[in-house]
Amino acid sequence: MTEPTTTTELPRDLHPEHHMTSSAMLQDIVIGLSDGLTVPFALAAGLSGAVASSGLVITAGLAEIVAGSIAMGLGGYLAGRTEVEHYEAEQTRERREVREVPDIERAEVDELLADMGLSAETRRLAVAELTADPEQWVKFMMKYELGLEEPDPRQAPKSAVTISSAYAVGGLIPLSAYFVTSTPAQGLVWSAAITLVCLLVFGYFKSRMTGQPPVAGALKMAVVGALAAAAAFGIARAVGGGR
Repeated sequence: MTEPTTTTELPRDLHPEHHMTSSAMLQDIVIGLSDGLTVPFALAAGLSGAVASSGLVITAGLAEIVAGSIAMGLGGYLAGRTEVEHYEAEQTRERREVREVPDIERAEVDELLADMGLSAETRRLAVAELTADPEQWVKFMMKYELGLEEPDPRQAPKSAVTISSAYAVGGLIPLSAYFVTSTPAQGLVWSAAITLVCLLVFGYFKSRMTGQPPVAGALKMAVVGALAAAAAFGIARAVGGGR
């Protein structure tokens, strides 16, 4: 007598999967915070060698943070809207081609499936199945022919707010040193130290969240930020010295 076979389902916690579900938000935070840490610091550093009042550095720094956060947020919004508009334009064109030249589009589907390694018989059945529904047909062509994923139309305003806020937070960090020091020279020393530490911490946790080596990510973020700030500082000092 043959015993019935049973299928044992493995608990999901034996193979936990960790995936980033908010990569767009993380990318926006990285863009805003990294620029916010470096650009206002460079401006404040350049002014520190040209003025004797910390109040002037703070005023100029705050003005730059406001203007920069608005510009960065607007850039993020426009980038998101451009992505949506590009997808919609390509989708409209693909729908027209499916309607007007279906034989050519079916041949393209067959070619895409052949590139995936499917046999001729399997491709024949798959092409018939995929092209039976025009909407699914268009989705397939958008993804596999054009390599486009449908963007979230709500992402543009989210990106604007996230990038703008991250830039403002990042900009206030190096500028905060000038609120508690008596001279711009002292503020510059503390601002440089605070900014470097924040870049290291930010790079470390960003790398951990994205599955990259955290120490290497921290050092990379600090080096890139320091080089950007040093370049902007040198230009600001050169321009200031030439006046």
